[in-house]
Amino acid sequence: MSSDRRYFLKTVTAGSALIAAESVAKPFNIIRDLKKISPNDKIRFATIGMGIQGNQDTKAALRSSKDVEFVAAADLYDGRLTRVKEVYGKDVFTTRDYHEILGRKDIDAVLVVTPDHWHDHITKASLQAGKHVYCEKPMVHHISEGASVIEAWKKSGKTMQIGSQRISTSSFKEAKRLFQAGEIGDINYVESNNDRFNAIGAWNYSIPTDASPSTVDWEHYLGDAPKMPFDAKRFFRWRNYRDYGTGVAGDLFVHLITGVHFVTGSLGPERIFSSGELSYWKDGRDVPDVLVSILEYPKTDIHANFQMVLRVNFANAGAIANNTRIIGTEGQIEFTENNLILTKKKLPKAPGFGGYDSYNTFSESEQKEFKKKYDLEYPADTRTAEPVKEIKFAAPQEEDSHAIHFADFFENIRKGSIGTIEDPVFGFRAAAPVLACNESYFEKKIVHWDPVAMKKKKK
Repeated sequence: MSSDRRYFLKTVTAGSALIAAESVAKPFNIIRDLKKISPNDKIRFATIGMGIQGNQDTKAALRSSKDVEFVAAADLYDGRLTRVKEVYGKDVFTTRDYHEILGRKDIDAVLVVTPDHWHDHITKASLQAGKHVYCEKPMVHHISEGASVIEAWKKSGKTMQIGSQRISTSSFKEAKRLFQAGEIGDINYVESNNDRFNAIGAWNYSIPTDASPSTVDWEHYLGDAPKMPFDAKRFFRWRNYRDYGTGVAGDLFVHLITGVHFVTGSLGPERIFSSGELSYWKDGRDVPDVLVSILEYPKTDIHANFQMVLRVNFANAGAIANNTRIIGTEGQIEFTENNLILTKKKLPKAPGFGGYDSYNTFSESEQKEFKKKYDLEYPADTRTAEPVKEIKFAAPQEEDSHAIHFADFFENIRKGSIGTIEDPVFGFRAAAPVLACNESYFEKKIVHWDPVAMKKKKK
């Protein structure tokens, strides 16, 4: 790998990727109204959406820094607002209406941890209200919403982070370092999976006994989704329904593709095809529980063309080993959130002959002639491959990737920067392909994507 290529790889970040793609960057003007926060001041944040992930994100945000303060929460189920005061203190302001949070001048940042169909609406409103935004993945519910979120972010000049926290673990950073150093040669194939076999893992979350139109603001929840009578399952198990969620692709593929983009510096695929079914969890949901997608990545200045296969199986009663393998011409990097194995393996220059080979079908005289020519062309030192090398890496046991991801968000707020590890451009370049995986599955077609302009294209 040339030194120029290594330098380019090292300098590619979410922000620089956007700058490199002039066709995307030119329409937007960044208004830099970011103000550095005094080291003596705490960053005051609110969480909009206090469900499972909302609580997880709030706790991780508090673990990430002693200089942040959780001051407000919004949710549409009264029981969660009661729980906020039980867990985080009676002084935390709570409301059903997130607009009350956006109207408060004493709140610096918001965490948007709602069902997917609210991500773009609340994110844009928060940015327009002058708040820094941490938005859970996927950044948007539909591909068509991506450009407007990016535009709102750039016009606001505020710090924004997308919440796919796995890329902040040291094993992902080590995978990136090894890939950029050319340790596996030219990439040609990636496979990544995230299987499960349990009811809660398949999103059949517990429903409170007091769930009703009086304890849940159902009309507000529906938003731009189709109108229908109150249904507790659709509120508390929203991931199972296309009206509010994005299925296994938006929940899990997005983590897998985010990791691969982070490691390789790729801007995205150009062709996406999916196949799957609703195999086991036939409980009224309208999304598949088994999905396999093939994504074709074009050659760029920083990597060769490659294929990526993503899989989720919520009915995997066999062995489950959720990992990512990035395979190249000289080895592979296999990694999870917690560990990594680099295996280096190179073929000898000499191809060899004999065994299951046409050599044995030659006449005796031709075999002698062939061997004579082979010996001249391939001396002894070209016939032995380098020994297989295996390097193992384990993340520190105490590492907290979720908190580290938030620390990056708050650090950038404090220093007045928009350069987070997972800004909205990076986030949309991960979200759009997984939403295209859904489109391919439901419409039974190949989706063509322009990873530079971040737009769907015709064949």
